[in-house]
Amino acid sequence: MREIVAVDIGGTHARFAIATIEDGKVVTLGDATTLKCAEHGSLALAWETFGRSLNRTLPREAGIAVACPVSGEILKLTNNPWIIQPSQLGARLHLDNFVLVNDFGAVAHAVAQVDSSHMKHLCGPDIDLPTEGAITIVGPGTGLGAACLLRRSDRYFVMETEGGHLDYPPLDELEDKILSALRLRFRRVSAERIVSGPGLTNLYEVIAEMQGWPITLRDNRTLWKNALDGSDTVAVAALERFCLSLGAISGDLALAHGARGVVIGGGLGLRLADSLGHSGFAERFVAKGRFETMMTEMPVKIITHPQPGLFGAAAAYAEAHP
Repeated sequence: MREIVAVDIGGTHARFAIATIEDGKVVTLGDATTLKCAEHGSLALAWETFGRSLNRTLPREAGIAVACPVSGEILKLTNNPWIIQPSQLGARLHLDNFVLVNDFGAVAHAVAQVDSSHMKHLCGPDIDLPTEGAITIVGPGTGLGAACLLRRSDRYFVMETEGGHLDYPPLDELEDKILSALRLRFRRVSAERIVSGPGLTNLYEVIAEMQGWPITLRDNRTLWKNALDGSDTVAVAALERFCLSLGAISGDLALAHGARGVVIGGGLGLRLADSLGHSGFAERFVAKGRFETMMTEMPVKIITHPQPGLFGAAAAYAEAHP
């Protein structure tokens, strides 16, 4: 059993923790330290802040999840100004070994290793996730993450994707209008423009404009609060459309992956657990024409682990360095 540093770098926050691993598995994950990326000039500076907060020397092994594709000599995070150079990372963070994994690849590793008690049933048959075959992992946060987990016998394989940047699929007249309005702003409207933290603001503004009502909310955090507590009618309407779109996109990704189960994660996944269960998510998820029967047989879960990105970053390292 040995200690490693687990890191989960998103568009807004960077999270750090000390994990213990053994035989390719995560044994324990310590308390998370959350730092705002905007308040630190680089990963190395945030790393030092974490070390000082523990008042100890950090382990020389790390699993690091980043919110961008993990390829090339320079990693530019999708919604974060930090730049990471993998070839320099070991020297700058004083590491002997490390693994870099996409943030939703990390969530897929978490799905592969966490106990089933960390999975909440959302829709479809109330059964465990399949032990063989593909599982789609998708979830909204600062962006929209997506990955695919493939289980074969006693092994698993994680395929990192950028499925959140697929084209947004309008499915009724209102969504046709939403797409037309957002196309004037962005030209190409990806799924992430709708199903993400900032996506709710896009929906809110377009729906308010369609109603001819003034846009009274400018702060995204307040908008989410009002949508979830029901205190603003337009915000609630935006959230309803958000849940419908998440269902449709999750179903599309499951079809594309040939999945036999789906897990909703992301920074907003757990916050939406109650809303998704009472929305049109399930109806949109299965509404796939000739494949509707197949979709109704697919279990859909929400991962409830408090730090799936951190756990998954540690799991990715443990799997690569048992």
